[in-house]
Amino acid sequence: MDAAERNHLGRRTLLRATAVIPAAGTVAVASGTTPGHAATPKADGHRYDSASPRFSLAILPDTQYLFDADSSDPEPLRATFRYLVSQREDANIAFMAHLGDVTEHGSREEISLAATTFGTIHGKVPYSVLAGNHDIDSGTDDQRGDSAYLDAFGPRRFSSMPTFGGASADGYNSYHVLRAGGREWLVLALDWRVSASGLAWAQKVLDAHPALPAILTTHDLAWADDDGAAQLSDNGRRLWDGLIRGNDQIFLALGGHYWPPGRTVLTNDAGHDVHVHITNYQDRYYGGAGMIRRYAFDLVRDVIDVETFSPWFLSRDPEKRTPLEAETIELTGPADRFSLSVDFERRFSGFAPVVPRKPRPASAVMPRGTLAYWRFDASGTAPRAPGADTPVGTDTVIRDLSGHGNDLRVTRLHDSKPEILTWSGEHHGDQPAHASLRFDGGKAPDRGAVLTTSATAPLNSEKFTSGYTIETYLKLPDPFEGDHAWMGILSWEGRNGDAGKTTGWSPDEPTCSLNVTPERFLQFVVYPQVQDADPTSWSHALPVGRWTHVAVVNDGHHTVVYVDGSKIARNPSQPSTGIATLGKPFVIGGTQFEEKFGQGFYGWIGDTRIVKRALRPGDFMTSPA
Repeated sequence: MDAAERNHLGRRTLLRATAVIPAAGTVAVASGTTPGHAATPKADGHRYDSASPRFSLAILPDTQYLFDADSSDPEPLRATFRYLVSQREDANIAFMAHLGDVTEHGSREEISLAATTFGTIHGKVPYSVLAGNHDIDSGTDDQRGDSAYLDAFGPRRFSSMPTFGGASADGYNSYHVLRAGGREWLVLALDWRVSASGLAWAQKVLDAHPALPAILTTHDLAWADDDGAAQLSDNGRRLWDGLIRGNDQIFLALGGHYWPPGRTVLTNDAGHDVHVHITNYQDRYYGGAGMIRRYAFDLVRDVIDVETFSPWFLSRDPEKRTPLEAETIELTGPADRFSLSVDFERRFSGFAPVVPRKPRPASAVMPRGTLAYWRFDASGTAPRAPGADTPVGTDTVIRDLSGHGNDLRVTRLHDSKPEILTWSGEHHGDQPAHASLRFDGGKAPDRGAVLTTSATAPLNSEKFTSGYTIETYLKLPDPFEGDHAWMGILSWEGRNGDAGKTTGWSPDEPTCSLNVTPERFLQFVVYPQVQDADPTSWSHALPVGRWTHVAVVNDGHHTVVYVDGSKIARNPSQPSTGIATLGKPFVIGGTQFEEKFGQGFYGWIGDTRIVKRALRPGDFMTSPA
């Protein structure tokens, strides 16, 4: 072993030696409960939203120096608890977990004061507590029997908590099931030294909740060098080999006991990452001052943002903070403030795979007012679509499944080769049809393919004066290669100059078009049937390598563009009634300008629907049937 490891082994010996055996006494041990589904917390009015994809876990490390015989000061911890209660709504705090060493000596007086202090948060934010080596006889495992700690922080304390699932028969190990991010999560709170029977109990809990991602909390898990690089301790290695590595559900393991803080990533038997973190600040000013670490889960961004701070110092008047208070308000080192990238769907796929949404028949996605609906699976084509990556033949007809006769036919631009347009099995996860078309448009020279309605299709002349909704799914390739010009997604061929419009960038611009700029910004420009205007919506840069749902909604007066169900910022307030269509064909895959097509679309296009009324986001094709 190297010098750093010898140093930390010495530290472990010191920590163990300073533990004091609690005073003897007869304390009833709560009986173990059979692992099963616990009651899950419901959204507490306005205070906590269990369905939001963004939520927080608060982690509280060693508080032992705040409960140290006659030098005890519980006020920092009370301030932490008051903060968590007051911020539960804003930070969407789902749960708090203590990592052990609640007290310095484990005496009944210290334990009693700590238990009273925890009353500040009790019943307001669910939490777990586990024993550290300073809370009990450090030379024993979880079969130690009665203790002052068990009397105060045993199963009886948590039995009425909605997250509490049960405890081992000895009472020193427990688990909670919490609902956050629209799903259930398991928190295992394991004793200072888990016995073989304690490990077997934890395994039964995992087996009883096989689809729940699990966070393991314990006191002694890992230690770190001064650079924050962590490695498993002896007790941590036993937990790793006996429980963590073989259970893919455990993706995050948290411990205290040692300082400095640190972290590492280990690979379990399933080949997946397990994040191992040390959180302990008892060596800092005022014994850590009730410092907490907040794990902010963002299931949309696939990120866990971590920050560490002291609510007690944060609550002080900035002008009255001492230098030590000011420098300890927040810790920003790489082991204290960081972000974890976690592809939650992929990471949890081995035990909780996402069940793909099944294809929906056309009849399920044609609401009142549907004028046209095209899809690129066998139900929407004639002749039927062949296998993926096969060129789309020029004899192919993409049928308008609404029955209004707005069928589409294929035209290749600029002598483009057949493979410029191919069938694809790729699709948005919420798309009704599990198929799309792959367009390989480009420029220098211009190339591409378009789908157009016939010269007599009723859609060509529809004015939409009472409103409309135009929806489509698209995906831009990753990387977005080449030098791409403005690409048309869909449009009408008629020129606004021929419609008598004098306002606008050019009289040769189509009367309506949805486009993508070279910078991947979405543009929707329309020349209304009534006004002489060209209200134009602009989105943010669209992502690459990911499917996007786009909806253009007009209520007869104004147009709003939605991307993935979210209203974009740059929607004009300018009035817009109808579309100045001129009997010219409707087009998918390109935009005609100056009576010719330039570059065709580059990427994938999926189901496309046009409805003759304004739909709400809840009625878009991405919504449940």
